[in-house]
Amino acid sequence: MPHDHHDHDHDTPHSHTGMSPSGHPYRQDQDQPLTYWQNMEISIRELMIEKGIFTELEIMHAIDSMDSRSPADGAKVVARAWTDPEFNARLLADGSAASREMGFDIGAMRLIAVENTKTVHNVIVCTLCSCYPRNLLGLPPDWYKQRAYRSRVVKTPRAVLKEFGLTLPEDVTIRVHDSTADMRYIVIPARPQGTETLSEEALAALVSRDSMIGVALAVIPK
Repeated sequence: MPHDHHDHDHDTPHSHTGMSPSGHPYRQDQDQPLTYWQNMEISIRELMIEKGIFTELEIMHAIDSMDSRSPADGAKVVARAWTDPEFNARLLADGSAASREMGFDIGAMRLIAVENTKTVHNVIVCTLCSCYPRNLLGLPPDWYKQRAYRSRVVKTPRAVLKEFGLTLPEDVTIRVHDSTADMRYIVIPARPQGTETLSEEALAALVSRDSMIGVALAVIPK
């Protein structure tokens, strides 16, 4: 559910914690021991192979398919929304259906697109763990899964965005959207000025993963 800028906190025992050696709360490079859920995944996977439900090759192909997804897919959806008002309306009404319209496999999840405007800026988080629109954006960044981001962005979103290098005017409302296991969000960033003559492909190149999470803007490279 979306949150306007207000206090909210939710921690879970299986969250990832810790600071990186550089001190940045959203960068963590050191190795971590396997979590309970990672050990559970390994056990279940090995059991399914042993029972003949799946072969190891089938699982590898499924993993390769998931790993091949990237933010470039989401960027194509954003670029289409920027250039096609009717598609943009369909995307905002039903993100899953509009994405399937472009040939992207969304699966059973409900995808909700939220649009940045001159007065509203949207940010995505999952306060429980790391629910994320992987079908369109690929794997989530490490910082998205860390408690430092998950707990703080719903309490002090303006301060967290500033740490990412994004300072918004005080009259811009920040809305934080909390993802769930069956409901994910994608931010449609504001289209940069001066891009009226660019092709849809060129526009997609301006859309970064972070801008579709809401911690950055879509910008023209200098």
